[in-house]
Amino acid sequence: EVQLVESGGGLVQSGGSLRLSCAASGFTSDDYAIGWFRQAPGKEREEREGVACISTVDGSTHYADSMKGRVTISRDTAKNTVYLQMSDLKPEDTAVYYCAGDLISAPGLLRLWMLFPSTYMMDYWGKGALVTVSS
Repeated sequence: EVQLVESGGGLVQSGGSLRLSCAASGFTSDDYAIGWFRQAPGKEREEREGVACISTVDGSTHYADSMKGRVTISRDTAKNTVYLQMSDLKPEDTAVYYCAGDLISAPGLLRLWMLFPSTYMMDYWGKGALVTVSS
């Protein structure tokens, strides 16, 4: 059974930084990707937007425009953990941040998962971590 557990959410002031972690377990293949998504208050699940995605095999990444330039995604293969380092946070970044995972079964999926998260939805999801940015 695949499990994804987020940690590191919390309250931060505008302009501050925060690092989220996603511990993954249960994947039957090493060829998978982990993505970060966010859902702002009042938004529906279908309105979640992609933030960043990384392949656990070769470390290739794709960043969505939502936070590009202010986030860095990385992985620790020994710990099966993916990190999202966020900086220069703004009140509009307040959201529940989810990590999700799926097997990479075709080229170009990282981009599709980020651009069209409702259409190309990753199979496995964590419960989310709330990030609140105060002004």
